[in-house]
Parts: sequence; C-alpha cells; structure tokens
Amino acid sequence: MPKRAKKQQDAVPDRVTGQHLLAWGHEAGPWFKAALAAAETVRAEGGDLAAIQAAVAAQAPPPIARIPLQDGVPYAALIEAETPAEEANVAAVRETMDRLMRTPTVVGGAVMPDACPAGSVGTIPVGGVVAAKGAIHPGMHSADICCSVAISVIGDVDPRRVLDAGQGVTHFGGGGRAEGRRHTPPEPVLAGFAANPYLAKIGEAAVSHFATQGDGNHFLYVGRLASTGEVALVTHHGSRKPGAMLYKQGMALAEAHRAKHAPEVDRANAWIPADSHEGALYWDALHQVRAWTKANHTAIHDLTLAALGIDAPRERFWNEHNFVFRRGDLFLHGKGATPAWGDYADDASGQVLIPLNMAEPVLIARGRDRAEALGFCPHGAGRNMSRTAHAKRVAGVPPAEVVRRETEGIDARFWTGDPDLSELPSAYKRADAVVAQIERFGLADVVDRVEPYGCLMAGDWARAKRAWADKRRARGTDRR
Repeated sequence: MPKRAKKQQDAVPDRVTGQHLLAWGHEAGPWFKAALAAAETVRAEGGDLAAIQAAVAAQAPPPIARIPLQDGVPYAALIEAETPAEEANVAAVRETMDRLMRTPTVVGGAVMPDACPAGSVGTIPVGGVVAAKGAIHPGMHSADICCSVAISVIGDVDPRRVLDAGQGVTHFGGGGRAEGRRHTPPEPVLAGFAANPYLAKIGEAAVSHFATQGDGNHFLYVGRLASTGEVALVTHHGSRKPGAMLYKQGMALAEAHRAKHAPEVDRANAWIPADSHEGALYWDALHQVRAWTKANHTAIHDLTLAALGIDAPRERFWNEHNFVFRRGDLFLHGKGATPAWGDYADDASGQVLIPLNMAEPVLIARGRDRAEALGFCPHGAGRNMSRTAHAKRVAGVPPAEVVRRETEGIDARFWTGDPDLSELPSAYKRADAVVAQIERFGLADVVDRVEPYGCLMAGDWARAKRAWADKRRARGTDRR
C-alpha cells in the first residue's frame, strides 16, 4: 500500500460514526451509542486512532458464545415395519430423528408406531416426541398448533341424523366463515387473546375461523360405542388461522435466537429460550390458543346437539396431539403424538382418543405413561407414503369406484362434493397393525371403541378452489 494511502487510512477522523465502527469489524447494536461517546472523548483529548479504537472496544459486549450441535442423543423407536413401504418409511423417520437429536437443547426422544416423515431431513416427524430442556421449539409443534380430537357421547339417537346435523352446522375448507354466518368465541377466550401481545392482533381471525375445521385429515365422525351402543360424535381439527399466525411469530422469534446463538442448528429446530420474556409470552400464547381450540370443538358439538334438539351430551372429553407439554423442567414436544399420562393438563380426563381412518373405529384408551415413550402414545394410524405417492397408486381407477371400494358399509361424505382420495383408508397404515403395536410397546390400554357409522371430511379442496375461480372468471368477477 502506498505510504500516502496508509497515512490517510490511519488518520483520526474528524468525527467517529457508526460507519467507522462497522468498518473496524464491530456488529451494530445498542452499545454503539456509548462507544461513540467514548470515542469522541478520546478524539477530543487528542488520542490517536489506536486509542480511539481501544476506547470503542472497551464498550463492546463480550463475543457471543456459539452453541454447537451435540452428539446424537439416544431415542426410542417404538415402531415396526411389516412391508417394504413401511421399511422405507421407518428408515426415513430414523434419518430425520438422527439429525434432529443433535439439536443442543434436546435431551430425549421417541417415535410412535404411526410415525412418518413431515418435511426435510431433521424436521420432527409425525409421531415424533422430543424432550428439550429450557427451550420451546415452534417447529416441533408445527403450524397446526393443538390439533386435537373431541368426543360427545349423545345416547340413543339415529346416527344419520347426527351426521346430517353436523354437516349442516360445521364448516370445512380454507378460510373462515362469511359475515353473517360467524360464531363468537367465549369471552374469556377473547380476553386471553387481547391480553397477550402475540395474539392481540389475531382477534379477527379468532372470530372468523371459529366453529370451522379446515381440510386435510380433519373430520366430523359419527359412530356407536362398542360397549353400550350409544351414538357418539367425534371431531378432529386444530387451531386454524389463529394457530398458524402464532406459529409464524414463534418461528421468527426462534430463528432470531438460532441465527445469533446456534447457526449450525437446522432452521426447523430453532428455539425460544423458555426462561426469556419472549418465552414466557409464547408459552402463555400457546395455552390461549389451546383454550380457543377446545372451545372450537365444543361449539361444533353444541351446534350439532342444538340442531337435534338435545340439551347436553352424556359425556364429553378431548385431547390434543400437536402441542408442547411440561413435566418438571422438560418441555415435551409432541408432533402427532398423544400425551398418555393422566394429569398432563388440568382438564385431562384420563382417557384419550386415537382415530385410525374413516372406516375404522376411533379408539378410546388410557395411557400407560411409559417412560421410554416419554409418556406418549400414537395419535392415529399414520401414513406410509406421501399424498402424491398414494395418488399414483390409485391412478387410472375412477374416483367414485375407489371411494366405493374403500368406504363400503359407511356413510362417507365430503364437504366440497369431490372426494379427497388421499384421505381414504388405503392412504394410511393398517389399523390393526397400529393397534397391535400400541399393545406390543405398552403405550396404552384400549378401553372402548367408537364403531363407525359415517364421516364428513373437507374433500378435494384444491379442485374446489379451481372450480370456484373458473366460475368467477366466467362471470367476469375475478379480481386478479
């Protein structure tokens, strides 16, 4: 470097600015204000550039300690493969769990018999359980926060009337209810949203999506208890748009922490420190969303009963299977896994619901709280292949014929009118195999079954949206 250029570079600036600090290799932050004041004091006293830089460095915060990945933590794989497709599925589940278990907050894990991959390698699978210390991982409960199942035992009533009534009052598909057809959540639920800064701006979605069920594998199912013959209504759904909006905020908080403290960790496994201010607010927000979701189930059940002229069910309980639970100092993340200990929540009934598929019973079980399973049991039958792979399996057969073969003997309905073939029984693992593995691994005791009469699901929502768009264009009202 020429002597003149070097002399200019080493010259004391007329005024030290933030740009100088950045050029000297410092990371911007609130401490810049004090550092610039110190630099100006030294400069005014005639200090050279080295003295000024030393004054700045004295104000800098200590370097951030990067948290490395850990060696893989052992986990329990409580799943067995019976076919080549299941072997491939188990191998994929193991691959993603092996990577996930290197996350530095993780201290334990388990895989349920209904497990299947649910994203890129390293993402918690459906049927996965992960125990973390001092950390809440939004990616491990997913956008469908508090996906859950609820049952109302109604009594001696025509099951077709119940299914008709449920179809008349519920709402499936994307989006919320239109103005004039909305139902308002209970006041304590809305107050809980208003009091939490992560939920305060979600109030409109909490109303518009109330008493709705979404799409995918969510359902309204009617059947009879094997023990008494009484008719029961079962619903399955999560927290809809309010939960998805909270999840987005949670992932942003977690990513900011990961990028700063643990950049080696997969984005899907970023976390919020549970003992931080943000962690406390997020933990509260999760439980406010849980209260909304429980009220959502209750609203659909009560609307159905009102349409039937019935005041109240004989029995009602529910349980979630996409959530974060706390036992001692551990945060247990269940993704498509059901808590199987009696007091996992204040409103736990001691019983859990495990749906299998639309043509099979919904199991009513009591969990065994097995330590190796971290206290969990399966949430359903699970998949052995993606929706796309299943579509290829049934390609070439008329959809009506596929539905007829797989739903013979039950009243299978689809909200849009078009069946969603990816939700038919053949898309899922064999129900009897999952039940056998629940027993083999000592995860729960089946105490009753809801034998199927019929089931209502969203149907082919993507096709419905295309059809509605075509109609709007034909009328000249497409706003795009």
